[in-house]
Amino acid sequence: MTLEPEPAAPRGDGESPCYGALDLGTNNCRLLIATPAGRGFRVVEAYSRIVRLGEGLGQSGRLSDAAMERALAALRVSAEKVRRRRVVKLKAIATQACRSAANGQEFVARVAAETGLQLQIITPREEAHLSVAGCLNLLDRKADAALVVDVGGGSTELSWVDLKSGGLDTEISKFVAGRLPIKAWLSIPIGVVTLAERFPEGETVTQAWFREMVDTVKTELAAFRNADPMREVFDADRAHMVGTSGAITSLAGMHLGLRRYDRSQVDGIWMTRDQCDAAANLLLGLNARQRAEQPCIGPDRADLVLAGAAILQAVQEIWPCTRVRVADRGLREGILMSLMSSAGAGRKRRRRRRGRRSPGASPVNASE
Repeated sequence: MTLEPEPAAPRGDGESPCYGALDLGTNNCRLLIATPAGRGFRVVEAYSRIVRLGEGLGQSGRLSDAAMERALAALRVSAEKVRRRRVVKLKAIATQACRSAANGQEFVARVAAETGLQLQIITPREEAHLSVAGCLNLLDRKADAALVVDVGGGSTELSWVDLKSGGLDTEISKFVAGRLPIKAWLSIPIGVVTLAERFPEGETVTQAWFREMVDTVKTELAAFRNADPMREVFDADRAHMVGTSGAITSLAGMHLGLRRYDRSQVDGIWMTRDQCDAAANLLLGLNARQRAEQPCIGPDRADLVLAGAAILQAVQEIWPCTRVRVADRGLREGILMSLMSSAGAGRKRRRRRRGRRSPGASPVNASE
């Protein structure tokens, strides 16, 4: 079974094509469907469900039956949305859970057979690049550099970006993923799910327990030296951080005191390092039930948000930045930019070929 647009509902000539980006991570399944609009794109449908695909993976080395069933349920919903929107081009990716699981490829084959979705298990390098692409609009071009931190369920990707180089075009027609000025990147096999499972929460949370998580992540980060040439820029406070993850957006929601999560208020806000620390300390004063009652956390993230705060703090201690920009965006937006820019480049090549075949064509026809 292959996933194709439904033939019974052809797209009208004047209707903008829909593109789809699906991200199956260790914790979440997310789908974004959008149409090109001006210099960017317009989202027509978004879907997200916490599936915990990587639950127990650290101990067993395999995706559990229960986790696969949860993921498949979300993927069936996603597949139906893709069909209903008559998506012309879809990229569906799987990340750390499927990369590391002994039965990851077997699960991908099952997804194809049962839903029609063709999942691609992408490399950590591609994951890091797509995260940067999805956050381009949030980079402060007045700074010299940025560190984009994508905290996932099973891994964390860090990308050091030179903001004084070219290749940062956010206009779809000019975007080229391969030209992003990423000077160094790192993927560590630690995310909110793996860290929380490695350091299970007791009856009460303590600073010592939280510090253990921070130090574990710092050990991984400190061993990486490829980004050292950018150290001077960070030490001089000419760089900023961009944090993209559910844990970081939850911290931002708490910082803002939101009564319910609102992406429009969270995406793109600036937080100081002190404000990030204050939000983490506020979390440390709550038990699991109280965290679950927080409107920007909820029961699905109550046991993971402190692990996310620990990862963020570890990065800030190794690569200090006084400013952190919160991103409720990332991989899916990066995928959409790549799909739409590739489609635009393909149309230009076809027009050039038609022009070469028809040298006598009028200027109007040649530019259509």
